[in-house]
Amino acid sequence: MPAILPKPWQNAGMREAYGKTLVKLGAENPNVVVLDADLSGSTQTKMFGKAYPERFFNMGIAEQNMTGVAAGFAVSGKIPFMSTFAVFATGRNYDQVRQSIAYPENNVKIVATHSGVSVGPDGATHQALEDVALMRGLPYMTVIAPADAVETEKAILAVAKMHGPVYVRLTRSPSPVIFGPDYDFKIGKGVFLREGKDVSIVSTGTMTVPAVQAAEILASQGIDAAVLHMPTIKPIDVDALLKASETRKIVTVEEHSVINGLGSAVAENLAYYNPTRQMRIGTEDRFGESGSAEELYDKYGLTAPKIAERIKVFMKH
Repeated sequence: MPAILPKPWQNAGMREAYGKTLVKLGAENPNVVVLDADLSGSTQTKMFGKAYPERFFNMGIAEQNMTGVAAGFAVSGKIPFMSTFAVFATGRNYDQVRQSIAYPENNVKIVATHSGVSVGPDGATHQALEDVALMRGLPYMTVIAPADAVETEKAILAVAKMHGPVYVRLTRSPSPVIFGPDYDFKIGKGVFLREGKDVSIVSTGTMTVPAVQAAEILASQGIDAAVLHMPTIKPIDVDALLKASETRKIVTVEEHSVINGLGSAVAENLAYYNPTRQMRIGTEDRFGESGSAEELYDKYGLTAPKIAERIKVFMKH
């Protein structure tokens, strides 16, 4: 198991880590190009634009066109990273992503920011709670949701080296940094952050920190919970899931709809390989709403105390 950094954890932004990593990639590989849909100040691709203006393309509010251009760059041998908010990157141009990126297996890296309810005051129209569902349903598409800024950097470096379409899901709000600089990220591999014998919590993205905290709360109440962080939702790490299922109880936690996200991916695989009792924690069959990230996490039951409470109820039945 990788060591989690000692507390107190310091917050850092995934978006800023993404921008800095793009600049690093730009220095290492002249084939890296970056496209943005008039949101480079928010996605932080502006860092790459400032460092390498000849390889940065602001496509305006024209996400479908941006997708087609990114596909063209890939066909020409470039490594395009295209960015905008998650709700636009996956929904507004789904047809173009399907036909021009996934179907021909083009080497395009879709890195979307502002996913989940932590977008906050922008409200339901800007809170992507179905983006993983859309992307993991596409053949050949790899889907990654890093837990913190360190994992974001390592994931971006990793996807730049692999060939094929990738969707990387980042958030707006800064989040606690739990991994150290020596953390070894591997595409398609889950990471056990805590051992446990009573129940296994499988988390992804920003919900990994609350999952660890919930496990600590449960430990104080006599429940021994394992925590498996699953940064790659597709392809999912079946071997790690099977190890987690040894507790005979699985709880998935995600900042996404419980429909067709991490919880569904876990259920599909365990139903086939090792049927296991499971509870899914995420947003239910509904849209988000406006509010601060903290208020929305609390309302949708995505805080450590509420996750722990639901697990306690699950354990009783």
